[in-house]
Amino acid sequence: MAVEDLAGSRPVRGEDALDTAAVDDWLRRYLTGQAAPVPPPGRPEVRQFSGGASNLTYLLRYRDRDLVLRRPPRGRKASGAHDMGREYRVQARLRPAFPYVPRMIACCDDPTVIGSDFYVMERVVGVIPRSEFPRSLTLDPARTRQLAFKVVDLLVRLHDIDPAAHGLLDLGRGDGYVDRQIRGWTRRYRQARTPNVPSFEAVMNWLAEYAPEDVAACLIHNDFRLDNVVFDVSRRDDDGLPRISGVLDWEMATVGDPLMDLGGALAYWIQADDDDIFRLTRRQPSHSPGMPTRAEIVEYYGARRGLDVGRWPFYEVFGLFRLAVIAQQIYFRYHHGQTTNPAFREYWRTVSYLEARCLRVMAAAGL
Repeated sequence: MAVEDLAGSRPVRGEDALDTAAVDDWLRRYLTGQAAPVPPPGRPEVRQFSGGASNLTYLLRYRDRDLVLRRPPRGRKASGAHDMGREYRVQARLRPAFPYVPRMIACCDDPTVIGSDFYVMERVVGVIPRSEFPRSLTLDPARTRQLAFKVVDLLVRLHDIDPAAHGLLDLGRGDGYVDRQIRGWTRRYRQARTPNVPSFEAVMNWLAEYAPEDVAACLIHNDFRLDNVVFDVSRRDDDGLPRISGVLDWEMATVGDPLMDLGGALAYWIQADDDDIFRLTRRQPSHSPGMPTRAEIVEYYGARRGLDVGRWPFYEVFGLFRLAVIAQQIYFRYHHGQTTNPAFREYWRTVSYLEARCLRVMAAAGL
């Protein structure tokens, strides 16, 4: 079976090995008598999804049913991060309001099963754009541009949902989201800093000084990227483009400021005309011919939601800084031998580059 048929999965890394029998036994016991059907007889084939660098994600392939399991990484974890129970509950509650959320199956908080909490969900059928578009999703430049704005429209749709109308306000912590984010990510960076990365003190102080008030309180994904969007290439919408069948990785979803969500998303949007170093960090096909620029996306999003984006440099710097903290937290685990994944070896260089990029945006901001 081709790798693409297995949804971008690969054999499980040795250090990420999963006790398949323990998971299968627990899942059968849990689902007996539940609304979701018990898996068919036989142990599942287990593969690991290669995308992502935070929580570990596995494909459980039964004879006629595919499930997905999520668990935390090994080693030290940032406070409040990798909460499997919260990630499960947030998605279960969001799905009625936003049907692109995967369907939840079961959540296990018994660490004796595999050594950590985990949850299981239905696999969303389709393909995911990684660093390049899969062959089945290749489009000409005009259609590529159309597809990009279709994805932005999906973020607009999420942000337009009224949390109060769906009983979801308690996912957030009320007013002051921007300020809490700056303080929280500042604390996380200082805790995860290693001797070979810069201090970011100038960046953190600038963010604290120029932080605007929240522009709104809405449902936000907090990790919205092309490589978290699933396209069902076997189905087409009225626009002739592949149908979006799901949005993945709701680990950091909450109620918060929509421009902070967009800033975090566009930190990953690497353009074809970006410098050589920034292009090395690209994880999605945002460089493809026809793709809109970051500035075009900001203008389009602001017009669609009627928001003033005149202070965009602040959100851009925040997004870059937040990305640096995420990369540093991952590198911290590698630096201290808590993971041996060679993909993380050079993350400290990315962190250093992102500080320089923040400083350039700050210098040109004129705030």
